[in-house]
Amino acid sequence: MAPSFFNLSQLQTQQKIPAGFVWPDSDVIPSEDVLNLPVIDLAGFMAGDEAATKAAAAATRAACEEFGAFQVVNHGVDWGLAERVQNLADWFFGLPENVKLRAEKIPGTVPGYSGAHGERFSSTLSWKEMMTFVFSEGSTPVVEDFVRSTLGKEFEEMGKVYQKYCEAVNGLCLELMELLGISLGLEDRNYYRKFFEDGRSILRCNYYRPCNEPDRTLGTGPHCDPTSLTILLQDHVPGLDVFSKGKWWSVRPCPKAFVINIGDTFTALSNGKYKSCLHRAVVSKDEKRRSFAFFLCPRDDKLVMPPMELISGDSDEEAYRRYPDFTWSDLLRFTQSSYRVDESTLDNFISWFTTSSAKNPVYKDQK
Repeated sequence: MAPSFFNLSQLQTQQKIPAGFVWPDSDVIPSEDVLNLPVIDLAGFMAGDEAATKAAAAATRAACEEFGAFQVVNHGVDWGLAERVQNLADWFFGLPENVKLRAEKIPGTVPGYSGAHGERFSSTLSWKEMMTFVFSEGSTPVVEDFVRSTLGKEFEEMGKVYQKYCEAVNGLCLELMELLGISLGLEDRNYYRKFFEDGRSILRCNYYRPCNEPDRTLGTGPHCDPTSLTILLQDHVPGLDVFSKGKWWSVRPCPKAFVINIGDTFTALSNGKYKSCLHRAVVSKDEKRRSFAFFLCPRDDKLVMPPMELISGDSDEEAYRRYPDFTWSDLLRFTQSSYRVDESTLDNFISWFTTSSAKNPVYKDQK
C-alpha cells in the first residue's frame, strides 16, 4: 500500500483529524442560508413542445447568468438506475481497503480508486474516497471493462450498472447541450450537441464519511469544474454549497433531480457568456454522504472555440475572443499535472497556455 494513501474508514473514528486534512479558515466558513437553485422541468422540452422549450431555455439562461447552475426534473433518466448506483457505492466503499486498491488510481491518470487525493496532494486533503471512470460512447463498454480488468469478475454487476448509468446521463448531457444552444440564441440549436457527440467524459463517485471535526475540513475544496457540464446526483444528505453574492449557500437535495453545473470548458465555448459555478462539498459529523458527478468533456483533440454568433462586434475589428483555441487535453494535462483546480483555473490555464506555446495567439479580453 502506497504511503500516500489515506484510509478514511479508520480516520473517521479519530477525535482529531490529521493536519493534512485541515483547510484554511476562509475556505470552511459555513453556509448560512439555503439557496433556492432554479428547478427546470424538462418534460415539455424532451417531448418537443416548442412553447415549453422556449420557457425552459429562458429559465436556463437566467440560472446560468446568475449562478452558473440549476436543477432539472423529468429528465428522462430512470431513477431506479440512480438508486442502484447509490446502493452499489455503499457496497463498494464498504469493502476492505486491499480490495478497493486493486483499482488504485495511478498518479497523472484519471480513472481508479483514491483516498483523499493522497496520490496528488499532501495538504488540504479532501475528506472523501473516490472511484473514477472514463466513459466514451461506442461498441466497447469501457466502464464495464475497466471494472472487470481492475477489480475482477465478481464486480461484473457493478460494471454493468455504472456503464448503463453513464450511457443514460451522457444522453441527458446531449439534450442539455441542445437546450443551452437554444438559451444562447444559436441559429443551429444542435451546435453544442454535435460538438460533444464523440466526447470522452468522466464519472466520479464520491463517498464522504462522517468526520468528528467537520468544521475544519472539506469533502471537496472551493473550485469550478474545468470540464464542460456536470450532472450531479446527490443522496438525501445536504453537502453541496454554491458561492453566490459574496457568501456560501447550501443546495439541499431535491427529490429525483440532478444539479447541473457549468464548467470552465463551456465558459470558453460560450465566449464567457455563461460563467463556471464556484462550489464545494462539506461533510457531516454524523452522516455519510454520496454524490456522483458526471463530467461532460469533448474529444481530447477537439478545439474548444465558441460559435461565431457569440463573438461580439459588428465587424472583424470590433469582434473579440475572450479565450484562445485550446483542446480539452491541454486543460486536462494542466489540471492533472501542475495545478489544483480552484475558482481561477481557467484564467490561470490560459495564462500558462499562451505563454508556454508560441503557436497560440493571445486574445484580448475587452469586457
